[in-house]
Amino acid sequence: MSTIVDDPAITVRLTEPEAISNLRIVLELCASGTLRCSEKTRRPSAASVASLAFLLAVGDFYPRETIEAYAWPLLVQAGNLAELAGTRLQLTTRGRAALSASPPTTIRALWRRWVAHGVIDELSRVETIKGQRSANVLTSVKTRRQSVAEALGECPAGQWVSIDELLAQMETDGLNPTVARNESSLWRLYISDSHYGSLGYAGYHNATLIEGRYTLAVLFEYAATLGLIDVAYTDPAGARDDFRQNWGTEDLDSLSRYDGLRAIRVNALGAFVLGLAEHMPPEAAASAQSIKVLPNHDVVALGELPLGDQMTLSAFADQSSDRVWQLTAGSLLAAIANGRRIDELLHVLDRSSDQALPSTVRTLISDMTTRAAALTDRGMVRLVECADASTAKLIAGDRRTRRLCELIGERHLAIGAEHEAAFRTALTRLGHVLPPGSTG
Repeated sequence: MSTIVDDPAITVRLTEPEAISNLRIVLELCASGTLRCSEKTRRPSAASVASLAFLLAVGDFYPRETIEAYAWPLLVQAGNLAELAGTRLQLTTRGRAALSASPPTTIRALWRRWVAHGVIDELSRVETIKGQRSANVLTSVKTRRQSVAEALGECPAGQWVSIDELLAQMETDGLNPTVARNESSLWRLYISDSHYGSLGYAGYHNATLIEGRYTLAVLFEYAATLGLIDVAYTDPAGARDDFRQNWGTEDLDSLSRYDGLRAIRVNALGAFVLGLAEHMPPEAAASAQSIKVLPNHDVVALGELPLGDQMTLSAFADQSSDRVWQLTAGSLLAAIANGRRIDELLHVLDRSSDQALPSTVRTLISDMTTRAAALTDRGMVRLVECADASTAKLIAGDRRTRRLCELIGERHLAIGAEHEAAFRTALTRLGHVLPPGSTG
């Protein structure tokens, strides 16, 4: 195994720290409405993928192929951390909570949700295998995904395992994620040409070619992106030759963008997520504080801050220079108005500074938190004007309608939008009617 990871042509990525950083970046991008996906397929737009690839902590695995940048928008949707509002991803209540939650715990939930409710069939990302959209061709993707997850959970934590060894062991253990429903379905999958390139011909559909590519996609694009496995990989071009005998492959450098994955190692985060370790090892303590909060409300970066922390500070404070942000009443209220929570800011300040917040800053934050709690949005209401005060009082006090409306002044009733239908029904039983479409 050491011969693979020691090969100078092999790139080794320790994914745990970058995944934790990238989670924060992606959540912040969702909070700002920057990421876009198709309303129909929920897949990220090419522009969003390109933008995210540029912002990732260590960049994507390949400079000209998108793997991590493609996976993250799908993962946060599957995990119910973000949802589409039109074509823009926006944080859900769970997503906002994740901004100040333990990253390993959030990542564990993301992996489990992906295994059970992944947004796409990972095989669809192996575009050279065609015919996948035909009806009744592919097996249940959830079952396939669970097979790969189970096989991953049986890998020894902290030890490198070659992809070839893993695929062979999966076949031995009966965990091969069978892709085609049956033999006739296999004939409908093909490379280049639906007749000559069909994978139904004997000897042209070995397990590593189809099931192996599916496994590589799950491992490289989702398990590695979430930081569960460290990866050793090379350029996909020429990395695997198990497809060379198939018709129409002469011009293909590789069968998939995942062909270069050579070995994986379940790391500490992966052991925690996969249930191989009960507790996540604590993060190494920072050798020195990276943020200093001054009494004049300035937040000063003493070193290179992670991009996710910079994005959080910019959401709550006005950036006055490359390394200085200023907290103001206006900046804090603007952040709260945009749906941000003060504990997200405090999470960054507490984690990155080894000193207590100055009293002036604590007072500012406390005052703005109090102001934000002074008003509550109760949603849309319908305002109904009654002909006289006695009618309004009668309706507001009747047992059938009193829980559905509120008396405003002497002759007006406020009805919440969610209660309007029930209010109209109860009103009829009371002997009154509010004509449809009435504006009061």
